Amino acid sequence: MSAQHEKEMWTAKLRKAWQKNLPIEKLLPDTQPAYVASWIYLFGVATLSALGVIIFSGLILAFEGPSWYHLSSPGHFVNSLHFWSVQLFFVFMVIHLWGKFWMAAWRGNRMLTWVTGGIAFVASIGTAFTGYLVQTNFDSQWISYEAKDGFNSVGIGAWFNVTNLGQQLLLHVAFMPLILGVITVIHVLMVRAKGVVPPIDAFNKVLEEKK
Repeated sequence: MSAQHEKEMWTAKLRKAWQKNLPIEKLLPDTQPAYVASWIYLFGVATLSALGVIIFSGLILAFEGPSWYHLSSPGHFVNSLHFWSVQLFFVFMVIHLWGKFWMAAWRGNRMLTWVTGGIAFVASIGTAFTGYLVQTNFDSQWISYEAKDGFNSVGIGAWFNVTNLGQQLLLHVAFMPLILGVITVIHVLMVRAKGVVPPIDAFNKVLEEKK
């Protein structure tokens, strides 16, 4: 295969674009700017940490089933771990989003980074909602039948049936986490490519270096 032909392959173009926009020193940096020591920069990592606990505990709950997490002590513990990690996830994410909003985190060509963070927040709400519907207890039954009227009123109850446990379980365990995971990975990669946003009062040369 000629070198000219190789340049035209989509794999070569993808590799070169990746190396140009996200070299290994940006993907796995060994240093960070001094301002990253500020507490406001911790909530992004805290959100990712909580998400990791959610995924780990959620996989255990999915494999063991409702009888295990309703009737056994280890199941109660993992179920509680999953529930409270979700609460911390939203607390950390809201603080992270508001903190970046007041820092004008879209500066330095970071608008798409900010947008993907907002989309991830919306996707996490849908994931959490379906999670409430698959608890298989009285709360989930009450929530699903209350929500059913709302979805029927806007004409989407026929294909999004919140009282269908199988459908909601599929959405909560597979579909919604997949969307949230992909958006999160894209968001983190964009942060690596552009760098964390400096404080508003940082020197202009720092802003230029991060573009």
